[in-house]
Formats: sequence, structure tokens, C-alpha cells
Amino acid sequence: MANNEEEDYERVAYQQRLKAAVHYTVGRICEEVSDEEEVTYTRQFMAATAEATYKQIEAFAVDLELFAKHARRSTIQPEDVKMLVRKSPQLHEHITQLSKEQLTANEEKRKQVKKPKKKSTSTGAAAENMNNDDGSNGP
Repeated sequence: MANNEEEDYERVAYQQRLKAAVHYTVGRICEEVSDEEEVTYTRQFMAATAEATYKQIEAFAVDLELFAKHARRSTIQPEDVKMLVRKSPQLHEHITQLSKEQLTANEEKRKQVKKPKKKSTSTGAAAENMNNDDGSNGP
């Protein structure tokens, strides 16, 4: 029983840290926009925006998990994210472009890691063995 309460406490504490991070980030974004656009935002507006953002992120997480589960996978893939944003053409295009860039970068890394090895031919090895035997060149 105490272990269950401890897990609940840790889960709630973790959620509060995540909410605080979202609230902080929303505040920073509002400050940047405020400086650029000469607009002011109230603390209530920022808190409401942070809460709405957190709720939307939770909904996205559930949807992404369901998409992966439906495809019989335990890992969320870029295709799941594309499916999530399919109703927003601009966001879908942005995610598709990021996915392509990431794929290209990963392919470049693989090419750098895999350096070609010197291939020895079987005929070359056989010829070398024949020359290294007792000095005779034939039967």
C-alpha cells in the first residue's frame, strides 16, 4: 500500500515538473513575441495557454501511442507523427520535411561509419600461395 502511494506521489511530482517546464517555455515564447510585436500578455493568458498546451500534448501522446499500437509496434515512428498532424497541411509539410532531413542525415552518418574494406580476390590469394610454396611453379 505504501509503495503504491509512493508511486502516485512520484507520478504527480513528475507531472508537476513537466507542467512547470511547459509553463516556463510558454512564458519565454510570450516574452519573445512581446518584444518583437510590442504586445503584452497577462499572466492569466500565459497560464491558460500553458495549461491548454499541456492538455494538447497529453492528447497527442495518447494518439501517438495508439497509432503505434495499431501498427503492432511499441515504438512511435515518424509516420505516426505525420498521421497525427495530417489535418494541418502546413504542419504536415513541416514534419515531412524534418523527417526527410533526419533520414538524409542518418544515411550520411552510416556512410561515414562504414568505410570500404580491401577485398582480396580468391585467385590472387591462390596465386600467392602457389608462389610461396616450395618454389616450384607447377605440378
